[in-house]
Amino acid sequence: MEADIKQLVQTIHDAPERIVLVAAGAGTEALSNLLGVAGATRTLLEALVPYSKAAFDEFLGQPPAKYVTERTARLLAGRAFTRARWLDAATNPVIGLACTATIVTDRPKRGEHRAYIATWQPDRLVEYGVHLNKGYRDRAGEENLVSRVILNALAEAMDLDYRLPYTLSDEDKVTVTTHRFGEAAQQIHDGELDYFGVTADGRIRRKHINPQAILSGSFNPLHDGHLELLQVSAQLLGHPVAFEISAQNVDKPPITPDIVVDRIAQFAGRWPVYVTNAPTYLEKARLFPNTVFVIGFDTAERVLHPRYYQKSTTRLYEALDEIRKLGCSFLVAGRQDEDGVFRDLKELNIPTRYVNLFHPIPAEAFRKDISSSELRATGQRGSR
Repeated sequence: MEADIKQLVQTIHDAPERIVLVAAGAGTEALSNLLGVAGATRTLLEALVPYSKAAFDEFLGQPPAKYVTERTARLLAGRAFTRARWLDAATNPVIGLACTATIVTDRPKRGEHRAYIATWQPDRLVEYGVHLNKGYRDRAGEENLVSRVILNALAEAMDLDYRLPYTLSDEDKVTVTTHRFGEAAQQIHDGELDYFGVTADGRIRRKHINPQAILSGSFNPLHDGHLELLQVSAQLLGHPVAFEISAQNVDKPPITPDIVVDRIAQFAGRWPVYVTNAPTYLEKARLFPNTVFVIGFDTAERVLHPRYYQKSTTRLYEALDEIRKLGCSFLVAGRQDEDGVFRDLKELNIPTRYVNLFHPIPAEAFRKDISSSELRATGQRGSR
């Protein structure tokens, strides 16, 4: 092993972060380097090399549109990050690190030789594009360059000072793009943003967001009931449903930026999530007109209770009128109450003039008697 690589890997092993590494097409030399220096158990939680399409698709959860793209690298890193959180987030900071690449093989390739690398952490996602001068290096040379960029990406994620040198030809190019979730969460906290969205592959969207349907919650933690409700509601509506977290809450204190990034980390590589400063559904409707709000029975009760409208029935009706005028409506799932009784839309006291604002999710389509508070109380964990 080259001395500079050994030096960096030792520094990586001395850092507190733990990682899940996924390498497809290239990057196995970086894995070998990490394993080749004593102390790898302090760094590696798991390493995967999904070479076959079946293995790749299974890890990603679906076949990608293309296997070697920036987006696929981001999705892989997100999945690696959620895996790392499941394995060790309670005790150590974790990183999801992924590479998807196409480099020299024993057969000619028509496209460019390239690698896309991404590191996903709670507060940021950093992606690297490595565009190689085709024919300039043999496979070992391309693998070495890609692996050096991977190790440097890991050093950057760990805030280490040392970086490995590498030589680029005039036609080689390495690009770096950073997506800062923590910065966006701070902007929400400071009132500089009304909302932002994080796509499943980690891109941040601060404007021109118009989701067709939203499932709101604190997601502390995200659990299988949330995921099943998302799937069932999307099937009933015939279009996608996105998750939404409000940093403000009518019944609870605001959540801080560090908690926001921890909550949205649960969705990495899997589902889009929006973060807003809209604690009420009237405020959500103003942000996202023409949206269906997927809610549970207990939330529907609160939507219809004058307590949340300065104890005024008039203000309640004014809010529901505006929600309807904005083209929004509610899709309501039944829920088991504290006495073990399953309650659904039929039991809601809906004023006649607003009956068409609320639509049921049939119990035979969805019933999941689980809650985040119950999971926290019993020390259970959320969705993997």
